[in-house]
Amino acid sequence: MSLLLSILLTQIAPIFLAAGSGFAVGRALRVDVKSISRITLYIFSPCLVFISLTESQLSGDELGRMAAFTAAAVILFGLTSWLFGRALRLNRHTLTGLMIVCMFGNGGNYGLALNQFAFGDAAVARAVVYFVVSTLFVYTAGIFIASSGRAAWRESLLGVFKVPAIYGLLLAGLLRLVGWELPLAILRPIKLLSEAAIPVMLVVLGLQLAEAKRPENLRLVTAASVFQLLSGPVIGLTLAALLGLSGPARQAAVVEASMPTAVITTILAVEYNIDPVFVTGVVVVTTLLSPLTLTPLIAFLQ
Repeated sequence: MSLLLSILLTQIAPIFLAAGSGFAVGRALRVDVKSISRITLYIFSPCLVFISLTESQLSGDELGRMAAFTAAAVILFGLTSWLFGRALRLNRHTLTGLMIVCMFGNGGNYGLALNQFAFGDAAVARAVVYFVVSTLFVYTAGIFIASSGRAAWRESLLGVFKVPAIYGLLLAGLLRLVGWELPLAILRPIKLLSEAAIPVMLVVLGLQLAEAKRPENLRLVTAASVFQLLSGPVIGLTLAALLGLSGPARQAAVVEASMPTAVITTILAVEYNIDPVFVTGVVVVTTLLSPLTLTPLIAFLQ
């Protein structure tokens, strides 16, 4: 019990307090959340990915297994949520919304910070791989599913090149492959910006939650939230065992797969009209309930 309380107070509560500052400011002031989110997406995230990968001892084999883990996890989340939604006899829009909220967890704003506090820099270096690959899925499979198949494959594939973090990953991979290092004058500002990434991500999370509305069908939202939070650790632990992940890679992969729903799913829901009130409700409820599942999970992984 003391271990669980220690994890809750020292590793999870700080994340909620940091995000809470963004929530308080978002409720008290008129803050342009979209601009701050874009700054995070286009500046802080690529720098964090680049520094995490260039300073880590992550091998090409381990990077490949982390990418495979992410792809398999997202696909399994989509399949199991579709089966769950069919069992509940949900209408097409709500079923699509359920798939979106289950497939895409908050591996950025929340997951990277939690991996940092719980397992350190080695886990963060692995977690950023999950973060980047899952983000690519958001802008391809996520858009395709949200549009119920109306989006052209060309449009979905072009979405990959709109994800700035992938360029941080590619540049880091290229430099490690050829054994080069960036000049100090360039490396230092990148490292400086990378150190700001996680704090700003948490503030953005709070700002985004401050704009959420109370869900209408609380029973359905609760059922979907519980399913999302419980399926993550089960699928994560199973895939980690199958792919032979161990140490920081296993810790990072399972935690990332067990995150509550990503806030970006609300953007997809509004853009493609897939029951945005339901999707937003799941984002809020899974985030608030996540300490109940993440605390024992971290204790188990440690």
